Amino acid sequence: MPMMPTKLCSHAGCNASAGANGVCRLHKPKPKHQKATQIKQAEPAKLKRIDNRPSSAQRGYDARWRSARELYLADEPLCRNCMLQNIITGADVVDHIIPHRGDYELFWDQTNWQPLCYSCHSIKTTTIDNKLSDYDVAQLKAGRVG
Repeated sequence: MPMMPTKLCSHAGCNASAGANGVCRLHKPKPKHQKATQIKQAEPAKLKRIDNRPSSAQRGYDARWRSARELYLADEPLCRNCMLQNIITGADVVDHIIPHRGDYELFWDQTNWQPLCYSCHSIKTTTIDNKLSDYDVAQLKAGRVG
């Protein structure tokens, strides 16, 4: 009796013999319960904070801030940094020019705000804000007031 020809794996470029589901053992999809387990294992690592800062709401970024931020971005919708480089980019973030570090007077001082795109804000935060000591911030505040 003649044998039925072997089917090839339906995965692009694979010439291995296919099983009943049309793909070889290598390209067989993983069971759904394994993916869910992997996600559950990965989530705690994502949620774990590297720093010990209070939550954003505890730092003042609450509903009042979100409302003020929306109004500010409606008035100034373009990234200030990009505009200085003759690039037109929409602003996503209201940045505190001098980091407020818990000083709510400085936090709400709109002359200390600037509209930035997400990219420019990330660069400013990592290259400038995070490297400023509390002394540097105090000096900037003093220079701003006087």
